[in-house]
Amino acid sequence: MVLDRIAERLKALADPTRLRILHFLEDGERCVSEVVDRVGGSQANVSKHLAILRRAGLVDCRRRGLNVLYRVTDATSLSICRTICAVLERQAAERHHALVEGRTAVGG
Repeated sequence: MVLDRIAERLKALADPTRLRILHFLEDGERCVSEVVDRVGGSQANVSKHLAILRRAGLVDCRRRGLNVLYRVTDATSLSICRTICAVLERQAAERHHALVEGRTAVGG
């Protein structure tokens, strides 16, 4: 069912480490060791996150020699993440503005 697939993708995106991985892979194909170096954590943990992203259809991999290379398969998911970030940044700016205005009204 389509809604189940959407929920699976959103669930895969609901983790900061996986979001960092996707952001890093946005620049191109990377091997696991490069992902580990960039996002931190153990190779086993990063591999687990990559497997979740792969099952959700967000990344794909291929073998090159001894390395497994991962890449983003769905740029739309990255666009969704950027949209969510923009909304959150706008809301934070609005809250900050409201706080500053509130202080000015009280102090002025």
